[in-house]
Amino acid sequence: MKSHAKVVVIGGGVVGCSVLYHLTKFGWTDVVLLERSELTSGSTWHAAGGMHTINGDPNVAKLQKYTVELYKEIQDYSGQDIGLHMTSGLMLAATPQRFDWLKSILAKGRYNGLEATLLTPKEAHEMMPLLDPDQFVGALYDPVEGHLDPYGTTHAYARSAKKNGAEIYLHTKVEELVQREDGSWRVITNQGEIIAEHVVNAAGLWAREVGRMVGLELPVLAMEHMYLITEDMPEVADFNRTTGKELMHCVDFDGEIYLRQERQGMLMGTYEKACRPWSPVTTPWDFGHELLAEDIERITPELEVGFRHFPAFNKAGIKKIINGPFTFSPDGNPLVGPVRGLTNYWSACAVMAGFSQGGGVGLALANWMIHGDPGFDVFAMDVSRYGDYATLAYTNAKVRENYARRFSIRYPNEELPAARPLLTTPVYDKLKAAGGIFGASYGLEQALWFAPAGEVDEFSWRRSNDFDVVGAEAKAVRDSVGLMETSGFAKYSVKGPGAEAFLDRLLACRIPAVGRMTLAPMLKHDGKLIGDFTLAKLGEGDFLVIGSGIAEAYHMRWFESQLPKDDSVELKALGLSLLGLSIAGPNARKLLEKLTHQDVSTAAFPFMSIRRMDLGMAPAIVGRVSYTGDLGYEIWMKPEHQRYLFDLLMEAGAEFGVRLFGLRALNALRLDKSYGSWAREYRPLYGPFEAGLGRFVALSKEADFIGKSQAAKEKAEGGALRLRTFILAAKDADVIGDEPIYHNGAVCGWVTSGGYAHASGASVAVGYVPKEIADEEQGWSIELLGEILAASLQAQPLFDVEGTRMRS
Repeated sequence: MKSHAKVVVIGGGVVGCSVLYHLTKFGWTDVVLLERSELTSGSTWHAAGGMHTINGDPNVAKLQKYTVELYKEIQDYSGQDIGLHMTSGLMLAATPQRFDWLKSILAKGRYNGLEATLLTPKEAHEMMPLLDPDQFVGALYDPVEGHLDPYGTTHAYARSAKKNGAEIYLHTKVEELVQREDGSWRVITNQGEIIAEHVVNAAGLWAREVGRMVGLELPVLAMEHMYLITEDMPEVADFNRTTGKELMHCVDFDGEIYLRQERQGMLMGTYEKACRPWSPVTTPWDFGHELLAEDIERITPELEVGFRHFPAFNKAGIKKIINGPFTFSPDGNPLVGPVRGLTNYWSACAVMAGFSQGGGVGLALANWMIHGDPGFDVFAMDVSRYGDYATLAYTNAKVRENYARRFSIRYPNEELPAARPLLTTPVYDKLKAAGGIFGASYGLEQALWFAPAGEVDEFSWRRSNDFDVVGAEAKAVRDSVGLMETSGFAKYSVKGPGAEAFLDRLLACRIPAVGRMTLAPMLKHDGKLIGDFTLAKLGEGDFLVIGSGIAEAYHMRWFESQLPKDDSVELKALGLSLLGLSIAGPNARKLLEKLTHQDVSTAAFPFMSIRRMDLGMAPAIVGRVSYTGDLGYEIWMKPEHQRYLFDLLMEAGAEFGVRLFGLRALNALRLDKSYGSWAREYRPLYGPFEAGLGRFVALSKEADFIGKSQAAKEKAEGGALRLRTFILAAKDADVIGDEPIYHNGAVCGWVTSGGYAHASGASVAVGYVPKEIADEEQGWSIELLGEILAASLQAQPLFDVEGTRMRS
C-alpha cells in the first residue's frame, strides 16, 4: 500500500467508485480508494438498480440526467458490462391530486430537456399491460428510465478509475483519521497508514462512523428496504414475445410501490408506512454481504394495493424477498460537499438513489475538489443545508417520516410534523395562541399564517383555506401596520480591526457608513451569486449581517474559508442568541414613536438607517428596512427581551389595529415589489446583473472583491438571462416555482417563485428568460398544472413604483 496520496476515498460502493473515477477523469490521478471488504459490499450489491432522470428538484434532475447518460461511457471505457436495460418508465396516478403533481413534474422537466409525456390510463395500459387502467386516472411516460447491474456498474467505475491511474485497496478498513498541523490527514488502516491531502467519506452504511472519527455527527440513517422477485410470469413472457421489448419500469405512487421486469418475472419494491430503521445508533463493522430477515407482513398493506393495481401479481409465486439496509438523510437527498470546520474533509454519503444520482454526485464532488466549485447549483444536496440541530434523534424521526412518505404527495403548503417542535422562540406560545400555523425551517418553528379558531392547513395544489386570511394579513400591512417575527433570518456578527477590509473583499457592495445599511450581494470567484444580505455598520469595526436562515451553515462555511489568518476578524453566527420582530405599514412609525424617546422621523432616521435604541425598558437594534416594501422597521433583541417587546408592540399598536402576519403574507407582499429571495431568484446559477442586483455591485470601489472581474465581464457582455415579473391569468392556483415560461409558444425560461399578491389582487410569477426577449411586451405564457395560461410582463412593481412609502 502506498504511503501518500492526494485523495483517499473511503468506501467502495457505487458512489465512492464514481468519485474516484471522476477525480481521475479530471486529472487527479494520485488517488486511492479504501474498502473494508469487497467492492459493493455495503448497500450497493443488493440494490434494485433502477434509474430515472425525473426529480422534483430540477437541479438534481440535471445531475440524474448526467448519471444516466454516463453509463454507456463507462461501459465502453472500462470494458465492463453493466447490464444496462433502458426500458423507459411510467409514473402512475390513482387520484386527481396525484395527476396534478405529475403535471407539475412534467412542466419542471420541459426547460431541462426531459422528454416526458402525459398519458391516459388506457394509453398507459397499452404500454404496460400488467396494470389495471380502472385503478388510475393518468400517467407520465419517461423514455429515459431503466435498470442495470449494480455489481457491473460499480466495477465499471472502478476499472475506469484504475485505467486512469487510481489505486484500490480491498480488505483495508479505516480505523482512525487524524489531521496534521499542515492540514493533511493521517488515514490509519488495518493495513498501514496513508498520508492524504484530502479525505472523502463515501462510506455508505458506515458514513456515521467515519464522520465520528473526526467529531462529526452526520444526519444519516439506514432503513430496512424490501423488494420481492416473482417466479416466471406468463404475462411477462407473452409481452416479451409479442413486442420484442422488456416491460417498462413503473412507479405507482399511490400504492407506495415500484416494479420492473426481472428475467421472466417481475421485481416489486415498497416504501412502506410501517418502516423500520436499521442499526440506528452504530453500524457494525462486520456487516457485509448479508441480508436482513424477511418481514413480508410489514409490507402487506402496500402489496395488497400493488396486487390490486397490477392483477397479474395475484397469480404469481414469490421466488425471493430481498431485505437490505439503505442510507437516507432527513429529506432523502444526498449529503455532498466540504464539511465546515474541517480542512479537506469531504462528504459523499446518504445517496439513497445511487444509480440515478451516483454519477452526478461524483461529477459535482470532483469539480468541487479540483476547481473549488461543484459546477452546478447543488444546494439541495449540500451537506451544509443542516445545522447542529440535526441530532441523532432528529435524524431518526425525519428519516422515518421521509421514508414512509417517499411516494406520498408533498403539497406546496404542507408542513411535515416529525421532529417538531424542536427550536422555538420565547413568543412561540403567544403566536400559537393567536392561531399561528407553523412551518419548520432550519429546525426553527416559524409562523406561516394565523388561522381562525379551529382551522388548520388544508393541503392542496390549488388555493386553500388560508387564501382569504393571508390576504387579510397582507392588506392589514398595506392599510395600517402588521407585526411578524423575523427570528428565522440568519444573523452574523463581524467585528475587529480587520472586519471592514474582510467584508469589503467578501461582498460586492460598498461598505456603508456607521448607522447605515445596504443590500450586499456576495459572489463566487466565477461572478455568480453565492449569497445576498443586508449589511449594517453599527460602529467602527462592528458589523451586523442579515441573511437567509436556511443557508446559515452554507454561508458560514464560505465566510470562514475567506477569513484572514491574522485573527483580526471575529466572526460569529448569532443564531437564536439574537431574535427579531418586524413592524411594517403606513402606521409603523407612529407605533415605534410610542416606544422610544429617540427621534425616528425621516429626517433623523431615514430609510436604511440602523441604531441601538431602548424600546420601553428593553435595549434593541432597530433598522429602518422591511422586506414588505412598505414603511417598516426590523427590531433585533436578546431572547430574554422578546416576550416583553412583543407585548409592548401589540399593546401600543392596538390603537392602529396592529395585526399579526406570517411568512405567507410576507411572500405576497414581497411579490408586490418584485423582490427576490435566496435559493429561488438568487443562487449560484445566476450573475448579479442577470438577477437585477447590478446596482448593488460596486465595480468602481477600490477593493478587489471576490468575483469582481467576472462581474465586470457580465456587465459588459450582458449575461445570458434576465429576471422578470409576470402577471398570470390564473384561475384557482398560483405558481410555486419551476414552472416553464413560454414565449410565442416555445419554452424559453422558468419560474423561480411566485404566488398571489393579495394587496394588488394579482397572481404573480417571477422567473428567468433570455435577455434578448426579456423586454418583449407580448407573447408570454406559463404552464401551470397542465394548462398554458396567458401571462403579461410586469415591468414595474405592482406597489409603490417610486418607493416613496418605504422612504418617506
